[in-house]
Amino acid sequence: MAGLGRTGYVLPSYEGNTMKSNEVLRKSLGELGVKSVASDLGLSTSLIYKWCQPSGTEDASGAENPLDRLAKVYELTGDKGPVEWLCRRADGYFVPNVKPADIDAIPLLHMTRRIVREFSDLLDVLTESIENDGEIDLQEAEKIRDEWEKLKSSAESFVGACEKGSYNEVR
Repeated sequence: MAGLGRTGYVLPSYEGNTMKSNEVLRKSLGELGVKSVASDLGLSTSLIYKWCQPSGTEDASGAENPLDRLAKVYELTGDKGPVEWLCRRADGYFVPNVKPADIDAIPLLHMTRRIVREFSDLLDVLTESIENDGEIDLQEAEKIRDEWEKLKSSAESFVGACEKGSYNEVR
């Protein structure tokens, strides 16, 4: 995650451009409107407008927004839990990007085995849940989710390595 700069957190995009937290908020509020969001949140429209403006410099009129604060919580704690919670709340999931140095250090065969092992772990949890009583309860669903997240992360690491060209030559 990018650190807090003079103008707030920056979100890298796949096109190579960057989007700042205030721009993300401004774009998301566009259709519904600042007044409606402010009313629903019980906040002033001026605060919402300030969230949508650059902050962090002496001449900036913006205010630290909730995205900046969430990013700061992650930066301080290193705990991805709040980010994962927000992703799930948005019907999605968080898959961390692989650090380029980490990709090069993992041989192709090892990565393939890791993905198969993670998939096997997921199947083990599924099988155990079903064999237990023929149903999957909430606690078992959480275990399944944990294994699924590990599998997605391993698969994303592999795809990232492929995209980087790490496996053009088999080691």
